[in-house]
Amino acid sequence: MLTQFEVQQYIDEAEKVNFSFFSSAKEAVRFALQCVDLTTLEGNDTELKVRQLCNKAITYNPSTAAVCVYPVFAKAAKQCLTGTDVKVACVAGAFPAGQSPLELKLAEVDYAVAQGADEIDMVISRGKFLEGKLQEVSEEIMVIRSHCSLQCLKVILETGELLSIENIYNASMIAMQAGADYIKTSTGKININATPQAFMVMLHAIKDYYAVTGRMVGVKPAGGIADVDTALLYVKLLERILGEQWLNKQYFRIGTSRLADKLYTYIQEN
Repeated sequence: MLTQFEVQQYIDEAEKVNFSFFSSAKEAVRFALQCVDLTTLEGNDTELKVRQLCNKAITYNPSTAAVCVYPVFAKAAKQCLTGTDVKVACVAGAFPAGQSPLELKLAEVDYAVAQGADEIDMVISRGKFLEGKLQEVSEEIMVIRSHCSLQCLKVILETGELLSIENIYNASMIAMQAGADYIKTSTGKININATPQAFMVMLHAIKDYYAVTGRMVGVKPAGGIADVDTALLYVKLLERILGEQWLNKQYFRIGTSRLADKLYTYIQEN
């Protein structure tokens, strides 16, 4: 298991080195933009706001990977994005706290799928995980997986609430073993969201899982990623730990509401 010192040392080194698979920072920024899940998850969201976000997603060059919304807006988003390769992602399953009965979580997942969601972003039950009810956490993910078997399933760990490197690693493994297509850092709804430290632990979990199973699992940092330099650091860590196979939007996403404009501006100005 990595120590906190080793994690930080690796991050410090990554910040100083150049990319291996990108010829320039601009090329890496273009990659980051096409991996964005452009997100709005606010209580004051409206159908008009979601449609405007969808139009923005497809106006960028390159377009973003997905637009991420609440299930009630999935149908409107799907209508806007028809004929494009931008996916509709929905948070479902008692986002962000995960503190609802399983039958209600499943009903929300079913609704999102019926409304046209291409991808489901669910949250694990952190309370159960911290109580040591790991089998219950795993079984819940597996049941939700069965209700969205044709959709991409991203499992949010909410790493800021998991308290330790060991917990982040173990939660990553549980999610992957239960069928996650992606593991995701955060909901964006607590004080500690995505951090390079948590992301790096998740990358090592994915690497270890792949070594044993041969199955590639994607990764999505989300929450609080608001500047180009931070996005590039995440891309560097992905590149250094998992390598070229993961350098595409099938296996890497960035969840953000603010970053995409900055990435696009950087591309235009450089």
